[in-house]
Amino acid sequence: MKVLEINGGKRLYGETTVQGAKNSALPCLAASLLGKRCVIHNCPNLTDTYACIKIIKMLGAKAELTGNTAIIESAEELKSYKIDDALMKEMRSSIIFLGAILSRCKQAEISYPGGCCIGARPIDMHLDAFRQMGVEIEESCGRIVCNIPKLKSCRIRLPFPSVGATENIMLLGAASNCEITIENAAKEPEIIDLLSFINSMGGNINMDDCGNIYIKGVEELGGTEYRIIPDRIATLTYLCGIAMCGGYGRLNSARYEHIKIPIEILEDMGCALEKGESYIEIKAPGRLKSPGLISTRPYPMFPTDAQAVFMAMATRSKGRSCFIENIFENRFRHIDELKKMRALVSARGNLAYVKGRRKLKNADMEAKDLRGGAALTVAALSAKGLSTVSGVEYIDRGYENIERSFGDLGAEIIRREM
Repeated sequence: MKVLEINGGKRLYGETTVQGAKNSALPCLAASLLGKRCVIHNCPNLTDTYACIKIIKMLGAKAELTGNTAIIESAEELKSYKIDDALMKEMRSSIIFLGAILSRCKQAEISYPGGCCIGARPIDMHLDAFRQMGVEIEESCGRIVCNIPKLKSCRIRLPFPSVGATENIMLLGAASNCEITIENAAKEPEIIDLLSFINSMGGNINMDDCGNIYIKGVEELGGTEYRIIPDRIATLTYLCGIAMCGGYGRLNSARYEHIKIPIEILEDMGCALEKGESYIEIKAPGRLKSPGLISTRPYPMFPTDAQAVFMAMATRSKGRSCFIENIFENRFRHIDELKKMRALVSARGNLAYVKGRRKLKNADMEAKDLRGGAALTVAALSAKGLSTVSGVEYIDRGYENIERSFGDLGAEIIRREM
């Protein structure tokens, strides 16, 4: 078992470089199946990335990840339209391959995706959209079997701006020779990055000022060389770590425009921030003010993936805070672990209440999911003494060597085998 050992209670000072965006790299890797030779730079080295590479190889394409560059050479014909159950269960976002496989093979068979247990990730919106596009779908015994007699042009209105559903529609429609409109589409920076990646392969996808996406399917896509955007959630995690430890730091390859609302909250908590074109600097006070009310919403509002690390900060801030989780129902699994540090946190339904205290106690904790694990790491950095965080396999799904990045910022944090 791997654990992070953290000798906390020290102010953080230094600079680090933010990794490429996980939630952009994964759909772009899936999209590479639609084209020819794709070279994708700034791919983060994550367990989810490796799972993507394994799926691509299993389907019959060539794929390698060297450093932070992935090279994908799709085959003239994929050798399989099925994904093994074991690979589907390795990551929650494995469903993004459904649209790409359908586009290439006109049929697909997969099981429901797996990953960490932050709550249900229903794919009804994906399947309903596919049906409107002409896909025949059967669901039985945990498997989804899809066939395309003929794709058709249509206008799809999503009941919720689902990131995954928006991505899957784009992946199926990009090389369809059909015209697809997505109303109430997701607007996340990662959606724009996938759109730009597909267009760099010769696609024709646009988003208007209202967030509607217009797909003019082309006959075929080619190759490309592309660079993934920085990871906005990793950026916030390192900013929160510096802020909670009362330090000063600089994050290179960070995009302020992707995290405006969380940055405003950090400023309201007493942090001074300087935002450059490709960096963010933060200087934190001795003790943070309460963030007040934080309610998670689709982009551009406060992201659910940042809720846990902001709650960790709130446990040591001045005053009381309230968190409303509107996206996933099991996203408070870090609360019981924070209580081991004597944090004053309670939850009822999708509401969590925090009373900030001056100090937390070092403790041994277990990560139950990706973002919760990052929050425990941030909290441990601020608590004097030696803490451990187990469940590192969850953290590795979204952070490329988190101990190295925090180490660049002056943290005493190492990975050990127990």
